[in-house]
Amino acid sequence: MLKELLTLFKADDAIARMGEEFSKMLDLSQDLTIRAGSVLFGDGASEQDALDEITKNDIQINKYQRSIRKQLIAHLILTRDSSDVTYCLLLMSLVKDVERLGDYAKNVAETRSESGGAIPDDANGMEMRAIRDEVEATYKSVNGVFATSDSKTAAELIQQGKAVNRRCDDLITKIAGSDYDAPTTTAMVLAARYYKRIESHLLNILSGVVMPLHKLDYFDEDALEEAVDQDDTED
Repeated sequence: MLKELLTLFKADDAIARMGEEFSKMLDLSQDLTIRAGSVLFGDGASEQDALDEITKNDIQINKYQRSIRKQLIAHLILTRDSSDVTYCLLLMSLVKDVERLGDYAKNVAETRSESGGAIPDDANGMEMRAIRDEVEATYKSVNGVFATSDSKTAAELIQQGKAVNRRCDDLITKIAGSDYDAPTTTAMVLAARYYKRIESHLLNILSGVVMPLHKLDYFDEDALEEAVDQDDTED
């Protein structure tokens, strides 16, 4: 489905503008998530400076979302060509996922200050850092997948992302059985949950590459295998 959407981005001025704004939304949310991780783990610039930049980026993401939605509605009302309706509906769904990415990244950034705890330097803390790295790696790949409509890579990333989400759940179980104090426990559990939600929304976006519209946000194994097989055949 994404190949047709990308074709529309290039062929139709209105759709192209929306596609450009969507790309900017995704870039902003990626930057926001990386900054949020730096705040959570205390390995970046000044926490207040990072939070200010995160807030500014989140506001811009929300503006792009409203702009795209407004343009989509106008386009659907005014156009006489029904062939791109499906792809407009797809984009309407995807912009919501990117907007939620911004919200959850803000949550990650606020976890340390709101919980009063920090990520510990132990095995669970190392696992949390590994999860952060996996989520940020998924982010860095998403842009390329969209640029090329690479269904095989999208399917692979979805499978990897599902494994990351299981790791988040397993980590929460380990935290529950630990002897951390309340602030550390709160920080760890919240961070694991927020990173799981970020990864899940990235997977929702990737599902737009391999799933039909009515299965968006779902990861049917047969459809994923078909996407990989089809991509291999085209190669």
